[in-house]
Amino acid sequence: MRIAIVSDIHGNLTALDAVLADIERRAPDRVLHGGDLVLMGAQPEQVVDRIRELEWPGVLGNTDELLWRPEEQTRQEKLAQHLRLMFQDYAPATCELLGEERVAWLRDLPREARVDSLADARVDSLAIVHAAPGDLWRAPMPTAQDHELSQTYRSLAANVAVYGHIHRPFVRPMTDTTVANCGSVGMPWDGDPRASYLLIDEGKPLLVRVAYDIEQEATVMRQSHYPDAMRLAEMRRKGAFIRPVARP
Repeated sequence: MRIAIVSDIHGNLTALDAVLADIERRAPDRVLHGGDLVLMGAQPEQVVDRIRELEWPGVLGNTDELLWRPEEQTRQEKLAQHLRLMFQDYAPATCELLGEERVAWLRDLPREARVDSLADARVDSLAIVHAAPGDLWRAPMPTAQDHELSQTYRSLAANVAVYGHIHRPFVRPMTDTTVANCGSVGMPWDGDPRASYLLIDEGKPLLVRVAYDIEQEATVMRQSHYPDAMRLAEMRRKGAFIRPVARP
């Protein structure tokens, strides 16, 4: 069995379509998603509709949940400027584009997905969360030590633990498990602007990068009325996080 995992699309339909074409070419047996499907992109409704048409199961991301949980801003004290933008600007704009029915679909996403008994894939169990078990907002970075990764994902009791959230893909084989981050389809932050996803082939997690028409996506962003479109487009171009200008 071959399994593809996509995450952090962030309303980037151009990148999603390129990844979809690559996935169709590789023909995995199953495809799952790791959340953060819509916020920070000009075409969130098309992204949701595409995922639903494909019937890809997956998990809830933090920027999905904040659409209906504005009180989460209070819990996330000492917010960085981009988090304020998420709650105060991106969330209302995204909800308007999505409509109530699509938001309701997002609300029903679970916080964990599993694929078990994969003897033919040389993997007994695969678990997917958006960030960390029990926390949609915080997750280890690629520089984390093995003990931190093991401690964070041990409770999943899976041979392979996969997460997204940090937009920086990596694979770390360890003694008791393999932890992998599938990166971001719509907005990588590792310096490589190509879309990223994870393919598990014969039990081995492999990172896949897919080039897409970034200038087309930047044009879609610029021509939209989405908040902060110019900075979001530039992050797609650079494949890196760009700190927003502080508000007075």
